[in-house]
Amino acid sequence: MSKASSTQGAIAAGHALTAEAGAEMLRQGGNAFDAAIAAAFTACVTESALTSLAGGGFLLAHTAAGENRLFDFFCQTPQSKAIGRSPDFYPIHANFGDTTQEFHIGLGSMAVPGAIAGLLHVHHKLGRLPLANIVAPAQRWATEGTEVEPFRAYCFQILAPILTVTAGAKAIYAPRGELLKAGDRFYLTDFAAFLDDLVRHGADLFYQGDLARAIAQVCQTHGGYLTLEDLRTYQVVEREPLTVPYGSATLLTNPPSSSGGTLIAFALHLLAQASPSLTDHSSPRHVAILREIMRLTNLARQTGYDDHLYRADIAQEFLSPPHLAPYLAELQTFLRQGSSKWGSTTHISVVDGEGNAASLTTSNGEGSAYVIPGTGIMMNNMLGEEDLNPQGFHQWPTNQRMSSMMAPTLVLQDGRPRLVLGSGGSNRIRTAILQVVSNVLDFDMDIEAAVNAPRLHWERGALHLEPGYEQAAIAAQAVTNDDVCTWWQAPSMFFGGVHAVAVDPDGQLSGVGDGRRGGAWVVVDG
Repeated sequence: MSKASSTQGAIAAGHALTAEAGAEMLRQGGNAFDAAIAAAFTACVTESALTSLAGGGFLLAHTAAGENRLFDFFCQTPQSKAIGRSPDFYPIHANFGDTTQEFHIGLGSMAVPGAIAGLLHVHHKLGRLPLANIVAPAQRWATEGTEVEPFRAYCFQILAPILTVTAGAKAIYAPRGELLKAGDRFYLTDFAAFLDDLVRHGADLFYQGDLARAIAQVCQTHGGYLTLEDLRTYQVVEREPLTVPYGSATLLTNPPSSSGGTLIAFALHLLAQASPSLTDHSSPRHVAILREIMRLTNLARQTGYDDHLYRADIAQEFLSPPHLAPYLAELQTFLRQGSSKWGSTTHISVVDGEGNAASLTTSNGEGSAYVIPGTGIMMNNMLGEEDLNPQGFHQWPTNQRMSSMMAPTLVLQDGRPRLVLGSGGSNRIRTAILQVVSNVLDFDMDIEAAVNAPRLHWERGALHLEPGYEQAAIAAQAVTNDDVCTWWQAPSMFFGGVHAVAVDPDGQLSGVGDGRRGGAWVVVDG
């Protein structure tokens, strides 16, 4: 963790060069939004297994003037399912070591990408520096190459079934016939050239021109859903953030149609009733409380949220006292009785010296394996993500913004940023953010301790726990009930990657990059 009392800002991200790209924008006089966008472009090189310009994301902005805005540039479902053939859509298995997770890839897994439109839209609305400056770090590392460090090599290995299945992917990730490993050099020279064209032509380069026609043509010929009209009509959506009071703080996060923020809000309402600060962190009772809250949140999602994602008032109804009441009652009964009863995503957090804050989460899913010719850009596989398609694959409503677990988050104290955070990790995103927020607000941890503390995740009768929990004590108190328990041997990217910046009451900035995903931070002195 790093601190400074007089600064131009601080940034935390998923790679040292990602964070440094944003820091360089702050040194050049840019603001938090310039820094976040530059870091996002660079992450497409340094974290290319986790994010892509052909994916999507969300940026939660807090301006120095006190305005809050959520920019939704996540992926959109296609306008039609009528492709006249079986979709090019098939499963792969990502091996995390202690568990595996199934994903689906192929041209039929590709949704309409929003990242390019979103990053350029935010730059136009809130940025300060020229776009050429902002993409320069990404171009440098794409051209000069970067040494593959152990975490990136681990990501490549997990996603090997995707990164080696097509000629376009092999050319990038296995250029000599074998998958790149730690110590090898990683290049994206086509990507650097693409960024030159993007600076000159703007988002139309991708959504209106030859690249759009190439994507539509390969889909039409080989079993994808995307059409030229899908790309031409994509729009960034600006939303009011979801606001959640928690103690004396206020949490801002991603509203519907995405799911992650609303489910975090629901869990925080339950957590407030459990008084977690009255128990010891990582104790059997703490594990039992978190497990029960995750169980109740999942139950509420299945019975009152997934079927109504696109209703205008879903968040208000889902978080309303009448809807919360039975779950709060069940939690209170549990508390009285005692406990005996991948995700490929990355995050960037920035605060600048003016008081602007940006929380930016982007993802490419795991990637579809299709690389757009001449660009070095792999398309997303959002239609093949189980957690984004709760009604089943190919059951998505047409021409709708997809729901996501991504939840860029800000915690305000007296109207000013206290925490800027978010996470990758597929359906573990919301539980990772929930635990870090609770660690800071309930257990008074500094941000480094809060991020590094052991995490757990419960879903569908499976409980995963990182090292740091007392297995014998938890077993003795029957905390896990009939769960299938996985006791992980080391902290893992399975539990997300929370990259965060904190602002102390005296204005000191602290940053932490989650070691589970090779995170890094930079504080830029004034």
